[in-house]
Amino acid sequence: MKKIFLFFFIPFLFSFQANPDKIHIYIAGDSTAQTYDTTKTLQRGWGQFLSLYFNDKVEVINKAKAGRSTKSFQDEGRWAEIVSNIRKGDWVIIQFGHNDTSDKPERHASPEDFKNNLIKFITDVRQKKANPILLTPVVMRTFKDGALVDDRLKQYPGITREVAKEYNVPLIDVYQKTRDLILKLGDEKSKSLYMWLEPGVDPSKPDGAKDDTHSLEAGAMQIAKFVSGGIKDLKLRGLCKYVK
Repeated sequence: MKKIFLFFFIPFLFSFQANPDKIHIYIAGDSTAQTYDTTKTLQRGWGQFLSLYFNDKVEVINKAKAGRSTKSFQDEGRWAEIVSNIRKGDWVIIQFGHNDTSDKPERHASPEDFKNNLIKFITDVRQKKANPILLTPVVMRTFKDGALVDDRLKQYPGITREVAKEYNVPLIDVYQKTRDLILKLGDEKSKSLYMWLEPGVDPSKPDGAKDDTHSLEAGAMQIAKFVSGGIKDLKLRGLCKYVK
């Protein structure tokens, strides 16, 4: 069984080839960052728009995948794929939390495990002489009695901030930025950024959707703007000068 497992994973791990003449930004994350097929759904991830905010010296390689946590992203070999491809001077954006809180055993990472996984990601990237960037997860648009209450992400955004501080890693607080935006827009207007859809609008959601987690194009582009803007604000040497 072990030999069969390796046979299937070797092509998966080494199938990607980056442009050697460009600076690479890899994205490790979940469905909020994933690239989606625009012919099949209106759902979008911020990672598929990030390249729009950089000039042609930068190549964005989006490896984010729906449903993944810091645990399952490693267990499936997705993290190993990134590590095997990054080179000196590359950048790796790391954003998890939504699925780490899940009670599904293949996804769940306890707060302690979540922290240790983030530390491992940072260590692996730095060992390749590349640069990690931590992102807090996107806020979940949950309104109760007119107030935005996102209690599903628990302490995970805070753990991300803590690790960034302890290990001197650049942090873009996407949770706070998206929270501030949703509060500014309010309950009704903020629905236009998320997958709130009437029946028949999206072929992947024939019955419509009231999704407070995933983004439409407007929401995903705004998050991508937050990320690129955060890189510029942090004055990350070797990267910020390429932000449009």
